[in-house]
Amino acid sequence: MRLPSLFFTCCVLASFVMPSWAAHPRKADLKNVGIVGNVKFDYAQVMKVAPVYQTWHASHVEEQCDPLPLTEVAPELDPGHDKHRKISRVMELVKGFFSNHHTEQALPGASTNSQRNCRIVEVPRQFRRPIAYDVDYIYKGTKYRSRLPEDPGNRLPVRVLVTPYLSEHNFPPPR
Repeated sequence: MRLPSLFFTCCVLASFVMPSWAAHPRKADLKNVGIVGNVKFDYAQVMKVAPVYQTWHASHVEEQCDPLPLTEVAPELDPGHDKHRKISRVMELVKGFFSNHHTEQALPGASTNSQRNCRIVEVPRQFRRPIAYDVDYIYKGTKYRSRLPEDPGNRLPVRVLVTPYLSEHNFPPPR
């Protein structure tokens, strides 16, 4: 009979003590409390925008030929003959285009002493494109720099977050 009364007394005392522990949390529990900040949106004045470029190096292969040596063409005094030569040259080109074999023919009346010297060469190319922008701006008298994906223009929208300073959270002290 003594055991149930002792158990009952312990339960009654615990019911009075437990609410007092809940009302006064330990200091270690205060570190786990989330700090809620105040957020507002404002505009900053943009001072300078500098694009950041990505450079791509590429190359392609093409045929380069040395220039043809100067040819000696027999001078023609008759201007009508020159017109006839142009028409015959066009006809030769059209006929060569529709034929199965493509041969290089020298100009009539021209004499060359060497053949063309052609070779395949690799030609390097360089491409640049902006990938980001370094933006210098002023907000409330303080200068800032950020790298943004696009040019913001004259005004930059900024998000301002204000939170209270609590020294027991081991934050660095304000300056």
